[in-house]
Amino acid sequence: MNKYELAVVLSAKLEDEERAAAIEKVKGYISRFGGTVTNVDEWGKRRLAYEIQKMKEAYYYFIQFESDSVCPNEVEAHVRIMEQVIRYLCVRQDA
Repeated sequence: MNKYELAVVLSAKLEDEERAAAIEKVKGYISRFGGTVTNVDEWGKRRLAYEIQKMKEAYYYFIQFESDSVCPNEVEAHVRIMEQVIRYLCVRQDA
């Protein structure tokens, strides 16, 4: 099992319930493909380094999880097509 961190940037236009549902959906993808979520770090609304889709702010979430090497690819494939997600990045953490 490897440790991974998934950074997810959600649209600032979303309501609280919509953001919570989107993060639960991402966590569901991780568990569906054999991963285990260890920590979810919510940074809240932050200013973006540059405009994305005419937005200057967005909500940042960092999800740490453990899984085999197949899970991150599957999770990325599903997160990529989520409408609420502006940007995402999944990286493997060094042991």
